[in-house]
Amino acid sequence: MICTIQRKTTKHQIDLSKPLDISIPLRASKENVNAWYLDAPEISPVRTENWVGSVKEGGDVNFNNISFNPHSHGTHTECVGHITEEVFSVNQQLKQFFFHAELITVVPEKKGGDYIISRKQLQNVIGNKKREAIVIRTLPNFRDKKNKQYSNTNPPYIEEDGAIYLREKGIKHLLIDLPSVDKEKDDGKLLAHNAFWNTGGDMRMNATITEFIFVANSIKDGAYYVNIQIAPFENDASPSKPILYKIEK
Repeated sequence: MICTIQRKTTKHQIDLSKPLDISIPLRASKENVNAWYLDAPEISPVRTENWVGSVKEGGDVNFNNISFNPHSHGTHTECVGHITEEVFSVNQQLKQFFFHAELITVVPEKKGGDYIISRKQLQNVIGNKKREAIVIRTLPNFRDKKNKQYSNTNPPYIEEDGAIYLREKGIKHLLIDLPSVDKEKDDGKLLAHNAFWNTGGDMRMNATITEFIFVANSIKDGAYYVNIQIAPFENDASPSKPILYKIEK
């Protein structure tokens, strides 16, 4: 199914029958991807004295409770409410869902005891391209990103000046295959989050950060449209399912 998207004076065509899913599914397993020192998510049938929500166990339907944290247990999209005293809901801030995006691949640089994504790296890859969204795949890029246990591993992150660059470029939607755009333990500074959302100035209420994506190596760098699908949670973050669509012409 070919769809035409109008962006100002530019028209692009995408094929909706060829989605490229870059989300990580949530599973009730210790093999589920995890960060921030929490136990694995749980999915279990409702049980009462006379009934169980499991067809396998004799119930008439499958009727499960799900316990998880969107920030810890899989692909999620968050708004500025993630770091502000006043709680803002991503469901209220994200009102459009298709964005002209650029997929880039970077190798985080060693800096002291950390690996960082720098402003210079982003400048070199993005150049003068004008995009609404940026999708960052980091190397190495193995399938174990789908079940990696990140707590206490000090994963790579975006340097503050890199996040400022993305904001200055007009990038409204940042997607990355790491548990956070910030350093795991930074004394609560959250430098990249604050810089991207510009919390020290005119806050970018309609800008989002999506973390814990996974972009297969078979998907080539370049221009796409990204469809950021969220569950309608009235919360700072929601589990999400970002989908890339190749630009046909």
